[in-house]
Amino acid sequence: MKKTLTITLALSLTVFGFAQKIKVKESRESIGGGNNNALVVIMYGVTPDEVQEAFKSFMKSYGGKRSEKDGGVFIDHALVKDISNNTIDIYGKAQGSKGDKEIKFAVAFDLGGAFLNSSDHKSQYNVAEKIVKEFAMKGTKDAIESQLKVAQKAQSKLEDQLKDLEKENKNLTGDVEDYKAKIKKAEDEIASNKDKIKKAEGDIVTNKSNQDKKKPEIEAQKKIVTEIDSKLKAVE
Repeated sequence: MKKTLTITLALSLTVFGFAQKIKVKESRESIGGGNNNALVVIMYGVTPDEVQEAFKSFMKSYGGKRSEKDGGVFIDHALVKDISNNTIDIYGKAQGSKGDKEIKFAVAFDLGGAFLNSSDHKSQYNVAEKIVKEFAMKGTKDAIESQLKVAQKAQSKLEDQLKDLEKENKNLTGDVEDYKAKIKKAEDEIASNKDKIKKAEGDIVTNKSNQDKKKPEIEAQKKIVTEIDSKLKAVE
């Protein structure tokens, strides 16, 4: 019960963390080889490594060579046409530790000589903001779906355990009824046997009485036999 409560509490706290709107903010971050402008988003329910691996996968559609650099993700010569007709470099870096409820993820777009910012590249910034938010939303939903599958699996397991307990209860109840029936049958047999014993005991008394009555008859008959035998012997 304690373990189940702990799991439930952990899930409720995690879900509470998810119940926050995904927002993309602009800030200066240590990324792309220096202190550069980046778009930052807070993600929930994932580890830094998971975020960065997911980001590499998410950015496949933009081409470029994906690799790891300076503790983050580096996408060399990506093509994001809504930002630039030329290829750009994109950096992604997660900050946090495994087990943290929140992971800070920064994405920087190197346009070639300048990093994307809302002041100098307003329209391009809006596109980048949309990309980052879309990624964060997908990553968050994927994390929730993963937890949902785990929770559903745990629920299914508990339901199966309940079914097993119900089946066991039914079998045990059946056993109890069988035992009661056997006890009733045994009690009936005991009662019947008691009656038989009582009757037999009465028959024994009667039998003994009849034996006592029969003995004088036998003695009298013996005398008759002796007298007849004597008559037989007296015949010459």
